[in-house]
Amino acid sequence: MNIKPLFDKVVIENVSVEEKTKSGFFLPSSAQEKPQTCQVVAVGPGGVIDGKEVKMQVKVGDKVLCAKYSGTEFKVDGKEFTIIKQSDILAIVED
Repeated sequence: MNIKPLFDKVVIENVSVEEKTKSGFFLPSSAQEKPQTCQVVAVGPGGVIDGKEVKMQVKVGDKVLCAKYSGTEFKVDGKEFTIIKQSDILAIVED
């Protein structure tokens, strides 16, 4: 995959969702929440956006928490990705 996001955009891939509850019940895909933990796949260069200098705070490989239902979903080679603005990233998750 060779996607180069523009400006303050970030391409993310969802981290797999737990299909089973802690008590052992399996959830159908319609009952699962959209995951908020994602892996950064590509990062735009930042720059001047709407008259303000935007410095990119995330890098490829970072695990991040994202705002629910943000961005635009798309598929490449059968894999699902989402492109979002950096401002839709709420936090970087550090292990």
